[in-house]
Amino acid sequence: MILRRVARPLLASIFIMGGVNMLRQKEGHIAVAKPFLDKAAEKTVRRKAGESAESAGSLPGDPVTMVQVDAAVKIAAGAMLSLGVLPRVASAMLLTSLVPTTLAAHAFWEEKEPEKRQEQLIEFLKNAGLAGGLLLAVVDTGGKPSLGWRARHAAEGATHQVQGAAGAMQRKAGMAATRTSLATEKAAAKAAKVGTVAGAKAGKASGMVAGTAKGKGKAAKAAKKAAKGMALPTSAAAVKKTAKGKGRDKHGKQGWKASLTH
Repeated sequence: MILRRVARPLLASIFIMGGVNMLRQKEGHIAVAKPFLDKAAEKTVRRKAGESAESAGSLPGDPVTMVQVDAAVKIAAGAMLSLGVLPRVASAMLLTSLVPTTLAAHAFWEEKEPEKRQEQLIEFLKNAGLAGGLLLAVVDTGGKPSLGWRARHAAEGATHQVQGAAGAMQRKAGMAATRTSLATEKAAAKAAKVGTVAGAKAGKASGMVAGTAKGKGKAAKAAKKAAKGMALPTSAAAVKKTAKGKGRDKHGKQGWKASLTH
């Protein structure tokens, strides 16, 4: 974006120039930084243990080294921010360098004279404005999603995936249960149908057997009754007829004998 390409060099220019001036004018910056570093050294463990300020020749008590490091950070980070190389990291580096510089060089609350206090207050507020611009540069993602947004989006995506998987499993389980229920109902209906057909066949067979037996019983009764009804008349008639025939034969024999005698 064109606006960022213009704004970043403008913001970085004052830091690059400040770093170059610090290297050119080391004595003045060392004189300003020394009281601040001495106060910081007094609060360290070494100072409380009885070491003198002169014996603390290394960081953070050496003002020369601190000034050189601060100047190098301002120049390097300012160039990175101006060129757009890791601009958020460069802005964070410049902000880290700006805070101690402001506290050391523009401590307006320590000035006794009103004019000097006013001057230091103006410089302090200028540096505070620069710090605000650096904070905006630190959080500027160049139109891309921030890490926080990506983390939240990834968490939401994972939650949706888990919920979708759980829903899919529930739907599959419900479909499986429905299929099982339908299969059970179908098997029960089939078994009931088979039982009905078997019962009907068994009932029919039993009915046929019972009907046959009943028919046979009725036929036997009818035959018996017919035998009872027909046996006596037939026997009496036969006896009578036989007797009559015998009589005739007797009379015939007697006549034949008589004819022979005459």
